[in-house]
Amino acid sequence: MFGLFKKKTEIEKLQSQYEKLMKDYHTLSTTDRTASDKAYAEADKVLKKMGALK
Repeated sequence: MFGLFKKKTEIEKLQSQYEKLMKDYHTLSTTDRTASDKAYAEADKVLKKMGALK
């Protein structure tokens, strides 16, 4: 209940975005290879931003 109004930190936001992109990458890997590669590239950018913030 007390965490209801707690705001996410920038790293938490990036982490959730990274997880979503990797899930998309995995599902697209069996059907559309170019879209899968684009999702992986975006996930890699997010991972590098997370590393820069730490």
